[in-house]
Amino acid sequence: MRSTTRVVGIAVELLVLWLTTALALLILDAVFGGVTLDTVTVSGRATNLPAALALALVFGLLNAILWPLVVRAMSWIGPIVLFLSVFVAGGLLLMLSLLLVPVATVDRTFDLFVMAALLSLFTSAVGGVIASRSDTSYRLMQVRRQRFRRRRTPSADAGPGLLCLQIDGLGHGVLRRAIADGVTPTIAKLVRETHRLTPWHTDWSSQTGASQLGILHGNNHNVPAFRWYDKTTGTIAVFSNPRDNEQREAERADRPGLLAFDGASRGNLFTGGADDNVLVVSRMRGARLGGGAGYASYFFDLSSALRTVARMIAEIQRELRQALHQRRRDIRPRVSRGGVYPFVRAFTTVVATDITVAAVVRDLINGRSIIYADLIGYDEVSHHSGISRPETLAVLTKIDETIRLLLATVEQADRDYHVVLLSDHGQSQGATFSRRYGETLGQVVDRLCGDTDRPPAEDLSAQSDTEGRLYASASIGSAADTDEMVPASDRPVVLGSGNLGLISFPHIAGRADTTAMDEAYPGLLDGLRSHPGIGFLLVSQPDGGSVVLGADGTVDVATGSVTGIDPLAHFGDDALEKIRRTDTFDNVADIMVGGAYWPETDEVAAFEEQVGSHGGMGGPQSTPFLLFPVALPHPPQPLFGAEAVHRVLAGWRDLRADEVPVARHPEPQ
Repeated sequence: MRSTTRVVGIAVELLVLWLTTALALLILDAVFGGVTLDTVTVSGRATNLPAALALALVFGLLNAILWPLVVRAMSWIGPIVLFLSVFVAGGLLLMLSLLLVPVATVDRTFDLFVMAALLSLFTSAVGGVIASRSDTSYRLMQVRRQRFRRRRTPSADAGPGLLCLQIDGLGHGVLRRAIADGVTPTIAKLVRETHRLTPWHTDWSSQTGASQLGILHGNNHNVPAFRWYDKTTGTIAVFSNPRDNEQREAERADRPGLLAFDGASRGNLFTGGADDNVLVVSRMRGARLGGGAGYASYFFDLSSALRTVARMIAEIQRELRQALHQRRRDIRPRVSRGGVYPFVRAFTTVVATDITVAAVVRDLINGRSIIYADLIGYDEVSHHSGISRPETLAVLTKIDETIRLLLATVEQADRDYHVVLLSDHGQSQGATFSRRYGETLGQVVDRLCGDTDRPPAEDLSAQSDTEGRLYASASIGSAADTDEMVPASDRPVVLGSGNLGLISFPHIAGRADTTAMDEAYPGLLDGLRSHPGIGFLLVSQPDGGSVVLGADGTVDVATGSVTGIDPLAHFGDDALEKIRRTDTFDNVADIMVGGAYWPETDEVAAFEEQVGSHGGMGGPQSTPFLLFPVALPHPPQPLFGAEAVHRVLAGWRDLRADEVPVARHPEPQ
């Protein structure tokens, strides 16, 4: 009975779609003079309705039959080019329809392609409306399509699956305020009814690369920052490079990833051991762009592609308007939001989100055992707008709506799921180092080393390429796929990762100690430690130990003994433990620079050009959140380090069906 009802419902939807498409053709025929539908005489009256009905039927059938083949043929290109190809392919399909049923005269080919694009947009909107049985029409449309395409049926005795949704860059404190202020009603409902919200604490490198490597692979050793200089190879490693990410995974091949068994990785930097990956950077090396990134299947449905295009255009104009408002109001701190950033924002908040969500819906319907997906939009907008500015919170509200959509899908899945929300790090806000002091960290180092002639292009310390921008570049195949070589030189290599700085001396073999640095660059260490924008330095000593240097005091890393004023006093109780761990890395920089933190305003001064930043210590950047069903075993408190989060998630993944009840997520009305 249920099956019969579904068939009848689909038939009615197809009929409505056919008739409304024919109506749209009649309207477009009246607007565009370059394409004219044929008329026939019925009961003494001329009408072009039969031509519209015939063309709508054939165009709809060709879309249903040929569109997946067209997208598969174009899967070697990136999403931006694919968007343009959508309109070209639509025009070609309409042209083919007219060849099969010649019911119109084409005087201008351009009009034909414009009509095809508008017709596709119209059918996309109608498709969403007629699929609607509630206010979550898009989700229901996706669920129905994924059920139709389902490759497997979950076993009836399969235990609960685990769905992990990462909200990139959202700090625990920001989320608490968002819940209280009504910004995230879906998450608020979880906290108040079925879930528990708790903070966890990152490693010193508070950024996605270190956190996801630890969470997904259980080990983030030798990850000092988002980018670092490797003395053994003379190259700069960076987490936006598919080659580097692939290498990080290969180094951990002896241990099973979180997603190794029947898992799916969506929108992440790493696979976590999963064989099924969509928009995962470590699997984009040498990829045929779209095909390698794994998102081509999303565009098999023309309505999905066009929906994404429309939302992307709207997001670009929204960013342009908000940036203009920020400049007119002279809101500070702020950074430049021009160039390609509006397109990067649209990619992270719309394209990546739509593709990731569609993949997760498919995973839920197919009954995948464990899914880990990263929603990256909040992190990217925070870098340029601030961690809790109105436009940033608006993006967070959209992410909350996305979570609501996925929770509703969970309730329709044939398999039960434990749903866990988490973030990989937070963000701290403040005017950047260069805007406060008129020079970048690289320029400060050059000045103290007596070298003030460094060309601006060589200043790597203030690179403002955010994770989102680099992720977008990798996703469309334009990111660097080879190691970034540093020419042999006696000049220091200075890199920035939020308010964490890394200074290396290529011409000094091994890890340079304080004596070697004082001999090569007298006054450098004293100049850095006394700079108001620098909180502390981690350096090696000739005796093999290490020391933290502050403006008016030092800390022995091994013993923790403090001389003078403790430079780590405001960086948290776990600051020294984080430093000790990083101090053991093989690739720790000669000078690890901890940027200043002002507790009275909760601000940092990022070495990169970012309003909201992360990567080091100080403020909310080091305190992300974990939101989990109260029925699950509670993690240890406090929870320190990404590797500890991996152990918690792995434990929840391995629970038997009879060990814990599954929280129900009733669909919001």
